[in-house]
Amino acid sequence: MLPYSLIQEAADRLKKRVRRTELIHSHHFSDRLGIPLSFKCENLQRTGAFKIRGALNFMTAQPREALAKGVLTASAGNHAQGVAFSADLLGVRATVFMPESTPPQKVQSTREYGAEVVLAGRNFDEACTAALQTQKETGALFVHPFDDHLVMAGQGTIGLEILEEMPDVGAILVPIGGGGLIAGIATAVKETHPHVRIIGVESKAAPSMHYSLKKGKVLETPLSVTLADGIAVKRVGKNTFPIVRDLVDEVVLVEEEEIALAIVALLERTKLLVEGSGAVTLAAALNGKAGRMPGKTVCVLSGGNIDVKTIATVVERGLLAAGRYLKLQVVLDDVPGSLAKLATEVAAVRANIFLINHERRSIDLPLGKTDVLLELETRGYEHIEEIIAYLGTRGYEVDVVK
Repeated sequence: MLPYSLIQEAADRLKKRVRRTELIHSHHFSDRLGIPLSFKCENLQRTGAFKIRGALNFMTAQPREALAKGVLTASAGNHAQGVAFSADLLGVRATVFMPESTPPQKVQSTREYGAEVVLAGRNFDEACTAALQTQKETGALFVHPFDDHLVMAGQGTIGLEILEEMPDVGAILVPIGGGGLIAGIATAVKETHPHVRIIGVESKAAPSMHYSLKKGKVLETPLSVTLADGIAVKRVGKNTFPIVRDLVDEVVLVEEEEIALAIVALLERTKLLVEGSGAVTLAAALNGKAGRMPGKTVCVLSGGNIDVKTIATVVERGLLAAGRYLKLQVVLDDVPGSLAKLATEVAAVRANIFLINHERRSIDLPLGKTDVLLELETRGYEHIEEIIAYLGTRGYEVDVVK
């Protein structure tokens, strides 16, 4: 188990070196859920995620000679930046192995902190294997992303901060990847407030902790592509697993569509930019996945390192899921005025045209016909049904494009 004293020591060690992130109450989501809901905003942390806490605590606890050959790690992004920042702060050489699919923004940010980045493998686990092989060859100190007591203790300082600011908290929702974050928070909270419910959240596409708990031991779990790439690991930590098993009250799964909606909701309602792995906690709360949340509840927003391309994709996906964006395919007679008439009919049902694509040259079209793809801004599923029904009464054959 993780000694509580290690977390207290980490708090002293990290004081003035990391940001004490804001605990922000959300009136909108509190009203929507019927419980007082707040966000622990690690997306506003230095390097954009909580990982700096564990990395810096681990490295500052080492004797100087242990850092002489540099440090080395593997990460999908956030831990990489935490290690790179900490190494730069301490004047230590850092090498970071990242999956080949890592978003360019995270790669570039890691390099800007001064680390050498090596892209290796299709996922975190393959990048970690490559890193450990290099560690054997170079003798550099390996900084594990989650399965180390000093790393867990650094992450656990988040739990101390929540209790100091909200001693009457009833439940805390925490993202789970390898388990370091939730192991640290659960240890910090349960030591003095054992009644607080700790709820872990994973993407259904990467359910390694959920699966391992179900089977009663650490097992490798197949992964699918997920918006929550920061918590997509095949195998949770051998040290984190027993802590989660003994201290965490529940581990739940959320769907990709729910994660996308949570990212968009946070942008619109709180003006907070949060990556997929950080938004899973709100996704669980909004979709009734978290079970019992007694009294004041905190969602840990673990990071905000999301690249612009992903934001664009997520926003479109979130709008589609919320019924606020609609793609329609309509076949028209290829005569003057047909497109203008269709636009008028769309306006009559109060839909806003976002984009029109007019195709005349498809070999699948009958002679004298033209294919029109409409992208519309809508106000929800009832409005979508109204649009489709109305266009049907006006003689149009309409297909919804998924």
